[in-house]
Amino acid sequence: MYIFSDKVKDMKPSAIREIFKSMNDPDMISLAAGNPSAESFPYDKMASISQEIFEQTPVLALQYSITEGYPKLISHVTNRLKNKFNIDTENDEIIITSGGQQGIDLSAKVLCNEGDTVICEKPSFIGALNAFRSYNTKLVGINIDSDGINIEELEDALKTTPNVKLIYVIPTFQNPTGICMSLDKRKKVLELAEKYNVMILEDNPYGELRFDGEDISTIKSFDKSGRVIYCSTFSKILSAGMRVGYVCGPKEIIQKIVVVKQVNDVHTNIFFQILCSRFMNEYDIDQHIIGIKQIYRRKCGLMLSELDKHLSDMLDYTRPQGGLFLWATAKNGESGIEIAKRAAENKVAVVPGNTFLTNVNEFCPSFRLNYSTPSDEQIIRGIERLEKTLRTK
Repeated sequence: MYIFSDKVKDMKPSAIREIFKSMNDPDMISLAAGNPSAESFPYDKMASISQEIFEQTPVLALQYSITEGYPKLISHVTNRLKNKFNIDTENDEIIITSGGQQGIDLSAKVLCNEGDTVICEKPSFIGALNAFRSYNTKLVGINIDSDGINIEELEDALKTTPNVKLIYVIPTFQNPTGICMSLDKRKKVLELAEKYNVMILEDNPYGELRFDGEDISTIKSFDKSGRVIYCSTFSKILSAGMRVGYVCGPKEIIQKIVVVKQVNDVHTNIFFQILCSRFMNEYDIDQHIIGIKQIYRRKCGLMLSELDKHLSDMLDYTRPQGGLFLWATAKNGESGIEIAKRAAENKVAVVPGNTFLTNVNEFCPSFRLNYSTPSDEQIIRGIERLEKTLRTK
């Protein structure tokens, strides 16, 4: 009856969002979400700041604002990129977006024509993959090693694939695997982008969440030729529901993103932009993030210890040093889709690995686990239910 546009007719709903619909079952334990822990939200501080905003600057918070973003927040982001991530924005500009997801979408919109190719990690973030699909791009997935994207496969794809416009990577605590790309590989990805004249979209929503090991420089920090668009968010360090993110990139690209964002939503929620800015003014955000990292260190450690105890003979799994996720693979080669279906029958939700592939019909014996959202008790019970799933058919 209805004829959909070519851009959306083949798109499928996010499997993760679909899984959320089953969460109405009070007995279901979700190890499938990608939400930050509710323990990480600074409720009291946000309540205090919100009252101040409505008492002191109500019109500013409730009126239309400029598309580029709240200037004081842009200043905070600029300083943080320089001091925390060694990103010099002298030749770049910043735009505040409605979460990191919009930053990815708008970057693709201004760079990609129908039929262009986007090279992604394999597996990769479903929200980004669907954004690229919505512009009728061709997706090429490159396998990930234990230290990040396979450089030989990446160069081969750049050599042999026509119309490559963009390399999309999540170098730090990659979603869905939790893997961190090595410093050497980050430099090589940039070298290849320069050699083959393609742009890099560096997505870094988890860069503040390292709870073990040493920080690794962003790809953007090495960019001297305007080759890297850098995307991040406040979703994982303040609140996901506020939908405040940002993009830092070459001025010409950001100026074009400003235009398409005006068509999209005019500007990001100004009340929450002000709230973010004031939080950074009035409180020590680094101390707040230390608290979040302590939560995730405990939760990740608990999930890994339960997996070691119950399922080390049946699963291989990553051991992340930060972020929200780990990636499990069935040693017997069972399909991740089948595992997820049987797990749901045992009242535990996981995300099948094919969801994160450029070709969702490709076989995948893996699935994603999240440790940030469930309580400690739910982690323990969830892994027990997962063991029951895997040991019985």
